[in-house]
Amino acid sequence: MPLGLLHLLGVLLGWLAFAGSATYRRRFLANARQAGYGFGAVRSAVSHAGRMVAELPRLWLGKLPNCRMVNEACVTKAFAAGKGVVFLTPHLGCFELSVQVAARRWREKHGEITVLYRPARQPWLARIMETARNRPGVQAVPTTLAGVRQMIKALRRGAAVGLLPDQVPPQGQGVWSPFFGREAYTMTLAARLALQTGAAIILARCERLSWGRGYVLYFEELPVPLLDQLEPAVQQINEAMEATIRQCPQQYLWGYARYKQPRREAPVQEVAP
Repeated sequence: MPLGLLHLLGVLLGWLAFAGSATYRRRFLANARQAGYGFGAVRSAVSHAGRMVAELPRLWLGKLPNCRMVNEACVTKAFAAGKGVVFLTPHLGCFELSVQVAARRWREKHGEITVLYRPARQPWLARIMETARNRPGVQAVPTTLAGVRQMIKALRRGAAVGLLPDQVPPQGQGVWSPFFGREAYTMTLAARLALQTGAAIILARCERLSWGRGYVLYFEELPVPLLDQLEPAVQQINEAMEATIRQCPQQYLWGYARYKQPRREAPVQEVAP
């Protein structure tokens, strides 16, 4: 289906969800308010959440839409250091597309980009997700100790990995750290990967253009070198995610339960250097 039509359907889905779920609506408004935004400033994020859902089949199973890259020179510079690249993007815009576009651009010279994903419990959906996640140039690995080890191996051979560091990890895989001024349980994996391997961190955000005209993928370096202690480094990454979100708050998933309590699950991050 044309991207513009999918996005039009997504607008309807987004507003239906916002109107139909009081819990989602309260969380959306509370999270935006925590970051200093009134509803008028981020109301378009309601429709962008719906667009995200509607575009997924196209991104997972169809031909990639048009996407222009901005400041790709900083990524080339990061790869040139030879210690790998950790791409970090928040739940903003079309984060599903960002890794595919980056993989298409750099896979020939630097290999696949490795990303973590949580397999679905339903077998039929798990098969679809495995196919969808493992697009050309992308290697999706499960959220297990083996998956984390594969990410470290990728970085050590100079390849790249991708993470959503504003995703709430299971109990034991994160620390409490401020996010827009409120304590949020935050993954340590992104910081651990960079600290263990010396990999460069690149911030990415993939913004949707209006009327289904495609996307723009922006790259930035971390403003200052990553601190060498884990918890301060995690906070530094949180601050970088805040700055990235503030560049396009109208496309952030404010309805995501960022401040929820972590679920209990076996830790996967204790990996030997």
